[in-house]
Amino acid sequence: MLTRRDFLERGYGLGGIALATLLQEQGLLANPALSGAAHASYDNLPKPPHGFGQAKAMISMFMQGGPSHIDLFDPKPELTRLDGKEFPGEVKYDDAAGASREVMGCPWKFSKHGQSGMDFSELVPHMAGIADEMTMIRSMHTGVNNHGQSINALHNGSILTGRPTLGSWLTYGLGSENRNLPAYVALTDPRGLPVLGVDNFTNGWLPSVYQGTVIRPKEPRILNLDPPMSLKGTAQDRYLDFVGGLNRRHLEERPGETELEARIQSFELAARMQVAAKEALDLSQESEATKAMYGIGVKETDDFGSRCLIARRLIERGVRFVSIFTGNQTWDNHTSILTSLPAACVYVDKPAAALVRDLKQRGLLDTTIVHWGGEMGRLPVIQNRAGAAKGDRKSVGRDHNTYGFSMWVAGGGFKGGHTHGATDEFGHKAVEDIVNHYDYHATLLHLFGLDPKSLVYKRNGIDQALITDERARVVSELLA
Repeated sequence: MLTRRDFLERGYGLGGIALATLLQEQGLLANPALSGAAHASYDNLPKPPHGFGQAKAMISMFMQGGPSHIDLFDPKPELTRLDGKEFPGEVKYDDAAGASREVMGCPWKFSKHGQSGMDFSELVPHMAGIADEMTMIRSMHTGVNNHGQSINALHNGSILTGRPTLGSWLTYGLGSENRNLPAYVALTDPRGLPVLGVDNFTNGWLPSVYQGTVIRPKEPRILNLDPPMSLKGTAQDRYLDFVGGLNRRHLEERPGETELEARIQSFELAARMQVAAKEALDLSQESEATKAMYGIGVKETDDFGSRCLIARRLIERGVRFVSIFTGNQTWDNHTSILTSLPAACVYVDKPAAALVRDLKQRGLLDTTIVHWGGEMGRLPVIQNRAGAAKGDRKSVGRDHNTYGFSMWVAGGGFKGGHTHGATDEFGHKAVEDIVNHYDYHATLLHLFGLDPKSLVYKRNGIDQALITDERARVVSELLA
């Protein structure tokens, strides 16, 4: 038993209590998750990385369906030369029933842009304008030739479903800089969720506090932010204090119940979001020039532009990870690629480029990784001619290709104006400086200052991690 004098003499006074509270609020107390000790609890308070990391946040623009790299970023003169002829090599089809061996050259013109001379199709003129800010990776590879498995590979490190996504791992390891907003946000498309639905932003078997929080594509973007009239003001504060006490007592009687703990934290966050979320999602605070830069107010770009601008506002307020999704199979151009691909490009081109420019002009690009890409590319041969004459290409498209495709990244320590890797002369397979999905993840964790072997979660007594392939390497050639 301690007397009051002993308590104060040993440093347990009000000053010590206040200091401990401040340290906990700022995430400066010892972090049991990263030190290897058992978790007492799980939260999204800010946590220090294992080492120096330039990146502090990430925005991923995920183009579900598979953008055609050979029509956008990876020009292949040999395809133009062989257009309409039989493909001279092996083709790995996904849909053999609709397959053909007829070569399809790119119908759109390519040109070089920026001081780097990076190649872009005429379909993406705005992305071409930020060539010197990005690293274009032309040698991506997952090798699992269907949507679900390749989405899983890029999101959770494995072709299997049910594992935590990248955003969950980053928030588990680093927490968030804002207690009044979710650490991990998913901005979904009004046309529907991507293939695999909520698995695109699941926490898997990590505690539920690390799941992505959906912000709706249309107003109201978050439901039930306003309390009922009977609870506004002091009444709500007293009610929440009372319920908070009941929740804490309930949790103390059930130690280790992470789902319960996450639910309590979710309710507490919801109360704090009543003011913070409204402010963060209020685009009326932005200038007309900024909204015009994102294409807001223009039918074709308004939706994606609004979500890109929201992503920037969330990141500058301390949110750790934001995913911006396009609709289900938007880029899955098996048929009618001559019309469907240009439409998909118009939807995202201007807003995506604006996001990078806006982050840069606000001094945020150096510490924010921006990603643009899908789970695959497309094949160099025609698919689904469907009985049309050989010269008629109105109905044709391209099949899946996960053996060599393109995506780009910018900011957060990636090299600007750099083209990395190459596919073969037909754009079918990555053949030079290949970047597998696990190499990409290792590089991202490195930029965040996280050690893949230390960022682990003990499940059923076994350490689980984002990266499970021993061949994974940090692709230093991508780094500034």
